[in-house]
Formats: sequence, structure tokens, C-alpha cells
Amino acid sequence: MPAAFADTSNPYGIDALWANGDIVARSTLCILLIMSAATWYVGIVKLLEQRRLIKQGHELLALQGLELQQHAANEDDEGMYSHIAKSGVEAAREHKGELSARVDLNTWVGMAIGDALDSASHHMQGGLSVIATVGSTAPFVGLFGTVWGIYHALTAIGIAGQASIDKVAGPVGESLIMTAIGLAVAVPAVLGYNWLVRRNKLVLDQVRVVAGRLHASLLNNPVR
Repeated sequence: MPAAFADTSNPYGIDALWANGDIVARSTLCILLIMSAATWYVGIVKLLEQRRLIKQGHELLALQGLELQQHAANEDDEGMYSHIAKSGVEAAREHKGELSARVDLNTWVGMAIGDALDSASHHMQGGLSVIATVGSTAPFVGLFGTVWGIYHALTAIGIAGQASIDKVAGPVGESLIMTAIGLAVAVPAVLGYNWLVRRNKLVLDQVRVVAGRLHASLLNNPVR
């Protein structure tokens, strides 16, 4: 093979960026990669959780009365529906004596289920802040890498005393790669965040419907 064609690697690619970049450029690249990994990990975990809750919700909505209470409060299930059902059942059991004279069963069970719903809502928001943070900050991290690459280009020009393409191509290419990586990290994060928030709303609406039916079941079939 002729020597002219022996080296086909891109002198301005990511490999060259890592090999020729300083500690700041490498750290910026590592930060962007960590942010991307965190986005995909949290997004996949949240998606699987939402799918599981939607499936459980459909199963519970097909039940009624005591069967709904028993299935939702299954001791083997430590999930969101189980927590809501157990909160309602425990409140119904506590409603006796002086408490029952001061607060009616409907209000007491409703308060317990409402608190459980608030807890479920907070739980569903968990992890989304990570994706939102990545979506809002990744472009600026990439921009920092861009500014740092342009700084290197200007430094190379100053040292060489002339703006020849061979002096500035590397640093400018480095800055453009940082910009592209920053956008590649931010765009999926923003789209994923909006999608997961919409799915969260659907899940919580379903949870509220199940909670309402549990509430009605506990009033019609009080647990003692």
C-alpha cells in the first residue's frame, strides 16, 4: 500500500480531539458523555416504570369492590398502588372511637388517600430533574468547549504569527466537535423530558381514578 494512503484516520475527529486536547477539553468531553449516559439511564428506567404502572392500572380498573381492595393492597407488591390501598385500609381501620365522632369516614379515608397520591406524584417526578438539567445545560457545556477550542486556535495563530489553515484547523475542528456533542446530548434530553412528563400525567390520571374507586370501595365495605 502506498505511504500516501497508509494513514486514513481523521486528524480532526474525536480521536484527534482526545489525543491532542488538553485537560480542559478532555474534561469537557467526559462531562458531556456522563450527562448523556445519565439521560439515557434515567429515561429508560422511568419508561419501564411507567409501562409497569400503566399495566397495573389497567388490571386494577377491571376489578371492583373488595376484590379491588385486596388486589391493590397485595403484600407482595410494594409499588404505588399498594401504598395507596394500604394507606386507605389503615385509615379505615383507625376510624373508630373518639376519632369517628369528630371526623367522618369519608373525610378521614380521603385525607389518607390524598396524602398517598401526593407522595405518588412526588415519586413520579423523581429523576426528571436530571434529564431537565442535562437538556438545559448541555448546550452551554458544549459552548464552553467551543470557546476553549477557538481560544486554542487564536493562540496557535499568535504563536505562528500568521493565520494559516494548518495552524487553526485542528483547534477549530475541536470546537465544532464540542458544539455538535453538546447539541447531541441536549436534544434527546429535551425531547425525552417532554415525552416522559406527558406519560407521567397519563399515569397519575390513571392512579387518581384507581384511588377514587378504592375510596368508594372502602366507604361501601369498611375494613374493621
